[in-house]
Amino acid sequence: MNPRSFLLLRFRRLGDIVLTTPAVALLKRGFPDASVTYVVEEPYRRLVEGHPAIDKVIVVPAKQNRSDFIRLIKAVRKERYDVLLDFHGGPRASWITLFSGAGLKIGHAIKSKSFLYDKTVPRRGTGALLHSVETHAGLVRALGLDFSKEDIPALSLPPARPEEVVRVDALAAEIAPGRDGRIPLPLIVLHIGAGNAFRDWGEENAAALAARFLEIPGTAVAAIGGEGDRPRETRIAERLASRRFFPLCGRLNFVEIRELIGRASLFAGPDSGPMHLAASTGTPIVVYFGPTLPAVFGPWRPGLNPANTVILETHPDCRPCRQHECVTDDFRCLTAITPEQVFSAARPFLPR
Repeated sequence: MNPRSFLLLRFRRLGDIVLTTPAVALLKRGFPDASVTYVVEEPYRRLVEGHPAIDKVIVVPAKQNRSDFIRLIKAVRKERYDVLLDFHGGPRASWITLFSGAGLKIGHAIKSKSFLYDKTVPRRGTGALLHSVETHAGLVRALGLDFSKEDIPALSLPPARPEEVVRVDALAAEIAPGRDGRIPLPLIVLHIGAGNAFRDWGEENAAALAARFLEIPGTAVAAIGGEGDRPRETRIAERLASRRFFPLCGRLNFVEIRELIGRASLFAGPDSGPMHLAASTGTPIVVYFGPTLPAVFGPWRPGLNPANTVILETHPDCRPCRQHECVTDDFRCLTAITPEQVFSAARPFLPR
């Protein structure tokens, strides 16, 4: 088999897209002369735009009207891709797959959707749990490539553009004046938000943890999150009243967040998209898991140094869950993890 062109589909969200990058790297390694096109939604374009293993990015709005979607289908059909890999399996990806005209269509074995594909790959392991990165790599393996789990590379993002480096340099100058973009130890990047209520550790916990970090002389804490986390960030800043707490929610794009984490001495946060950004750097990680399992969604080869990662989790009978309804109404799988436990796990990575 010698395909010349690939179309890759993955709509939303941050972590899910980052978790496809090892599979994309394997694909380019196996077919170095083939063209790779990645379809992604607008908010996440920077996660793949400029990636060394991706030749073209098709960006679509998060909400697409019917006429625009039809134009997208026509544009895809015109290219006559040799192979389509559906990393997503959602409604839009299914329609694109169905009408793509691709020579070979490969996707996950999803009930009621398997008929869309020429080849399907199981989403779950038989016996042992399968990491999300491995399920994506399985689509590439279906092309006849032979590789083991150990051959699957680390997560990767496009390199920061010069203007993005300049922006992070400017922030670094705020955090450590006169250091020429170099941040002295210790800077902790703290993710204070979450993708949904099931993974939200809570404002009180985030504030208490930031306060503990700031007790270490000279330590700075940079809060990250989305635009929607700004009110929480403001309340935490007012509570801490510290010039060493830097509110950065909504101020950085994804590559800039990764660049900042790469200069820090520690990342702390819940199971989240920023956690996967952190895992693509060499920075130590302390992460707290709620309803999901690290074996499936945990940091993948973080910095290629497992000793740099600490995962905190509890084991109530209701875990894992599908995150539709909390049967205990208190999200205890996550909220039972205390700021003091996180601080204790982080302390070995910080100066005494």
